[in-house]
Amino acid sequence: MNDFRIPLGRWVEDIIDFITDTFGFLFDFVATVVAGAYEGVDVVFSTPPFWVIIVVLAVLGFAARGWKFAIGTVIGLALIVGVDQWDNAMDTLALVLVASIIAILIAVPLGIAAAKSRTTSNFLRPILDLTQTMPAFVYLIPALILFGIGVVPGVVATIIFAVAPGVRLTELGIRGVDSEVVEAGQAFGASPWRILRQIQLPLAMPSIMAGINQVIMLSLSMVVIAGMVGAGGLGQPVVASLNRIDVALGFEAGLSVVILAIFLDRLTAALGGGDTPLGRVLARRGSARLAKAAAETSATPGQAPRERELVDA
Repeated sequence: MNDFRIPLGRWVEDIIDFITDTFGFLFDFVATVVAGAYEGVDVVFSTPPFWVIIVVLAVLGFAARGWKFAIGTVIGLALIVGVDQWDNAMDTLALVLVASIIAILIAVPLGIAAAKSRTTSNFLRPILDLTQTMPAFVYLIPALILFGIGVVPGVVATIIFAVAPGVRLTELGIRGVDSEVVEAGQAFGASPWRILRQIQLPLAMPSIMAGINQVIMLSLSMVVIAGMVGAGGLGQPVVASLNRIDVALGFEAGLSVVILAIFLDRLTAALGGGDTPLGRVLARRGSARLAKAAAETSATPGQAPRERELVDA
């Protein structure tokens, strides 16, 4: 009985070896695309002088939340420059944006599919539970085997770690749309695609934006772990400070991570709230699209005549 042991880890290792040998070309392609995307975004942030990036981000902050947030953005980013972590911060911002965009591109369609199909939801739920509860360091092991050391395994591990809230909140938002509004669209002859694009997605946008916010925050929380596999950015000085017991370096790099986290959190929260200058513009555009869709649907001849007769009566 003492010799009994389930070799689950060995089985997983064998599966990873099989995947590596069989689909090596696919992982090479993925590594090339991810590395190219990261380098492209990193050039955009790293090439201009720091003050140009600060001005651009401050203007974006002003459009999202107003002048107070813009001033706070300038002060926070100037502090990053002052502690000599600007280049690392831009590398981190590029990594977070690339990982977040890929995670959102995966999460939103999966969330929509889960909202439309209970079977899909039941299939995805244990997978999402696994990705959320598994220690983040574990993701690095297969990522290192498949992609080697560098930015790519950090981005891949970040995507796996961050995708779950995007799926869950997208599904929750679409399921939370008032069924009477959807039934009204169906009564006027709107197609399922049109109902999704012009009714469900706009009404679920606050929940979807909350999911996007969580994806970005979880991506940023993986910066230090990604730095352990050579991803660079602010994770690298944090790891170095741990190795050298350098409190000053660790505090400066950690504070820079916090400043980026606050900026991205407040910015994405404002875009989903609709109570800011840019948010109000987006909300008005969404309302205009809904009104236009309803007018076009009601004016389309040959569809839902009984409903139009009832409306005319």
